[in-house]
Amino acid sequence: MALPLASVQLYSLAKEFSADMSGSLDKLAAIGLRNVEAFDFVSRPAEIRAALDASGLVSPTGHAPLLSDELWTPDGAIPTPAPEVVFEAAATIGIKTVIDPFVAPERWLTEDGVADIAERLNRAADKAAEFGLAVGYHNHAQEFVADFDGQSAYARFIELTDDRVEIELDLFWALTGGQDVPALVKSLGSRLVAVHVKDGVVPTSNPWAPGAGSFGSDTLDQRRAGTGDVPLAESLKANGEIRFAVIEYDKAPGDVFEDIAASYAFLRDGGFIA
Repeated sequence: MALPLASVQLYSLAKEFSADMSGSLDKLAAIGLRNVEAFDFVSRPAEIRAALDASGLVSPTGHAPLLSDELWTPDGAIPTPAPEVVFEAAATIGIKTVIDPFVAPERWLTEDGVADIAERLNRAADKAAEFGLAVGYHNHAQEFVADFDGQSAYARFIELTDDRVEIELDLFWALTGGQDVPALVKSLGSRLVAVHVKDGVVPTSNPWAPGAGSFGSDTLDQRRAGTGDVPLAESLKANGEIRFAVIEYDKAPGDVFEDIAASYAFLRDGGFIA
């Protein structure tokens, strides 16, 4: 199988991207990246597409809410856009797979909740196909809290979703959820289209478990790829179907462009990317 292509989730540089979209993309291109993963793209697809084209970059994957009726923001909850609006924006940018990035922890605690998430994503896949697109899901750690007769909520979700639903596994958050990450990577087979290459000191307990208390990304100790707890090398070697190795920081330890360059060097020098 071919090696995956390197990418970067633009949420990692959200402040920089919002302040100077074109300049930020030019810096990523100078590092050697050719792919990015868009976020918050639905309200500005033409602007993002123009900036990508000018920098010589493409966004084959992108994050947008598909499975929640409301999206939390610091200013309050707002209705999520209709799937048709999301997919039209994605098509404008050139995104091929729209990935839901987060479903509230409480929805993963019951079998009915997990079944509803899976059903919604299967329906979204039908609608996406009308636009020539696919859909996927990106995990955090709440998907690994509940256990149904020995099966995690995440495993049940994988079982209930159609094979055409693509999976993006965040390796840092899977480890935080107590998973054997290389084994999980292997088990997902051809459905695992992308992984989030993220490293750091993993929290001692799952921050999304009931009663865990308040949590924010400012509490995380994330580090450059290859310098933390996550078995990145073993995980990247565990599945030859991965198409994108997506660098991401929820909280960059220093200058975000230097941190991205260091993680890109880890992937390149280790022979993990094409």
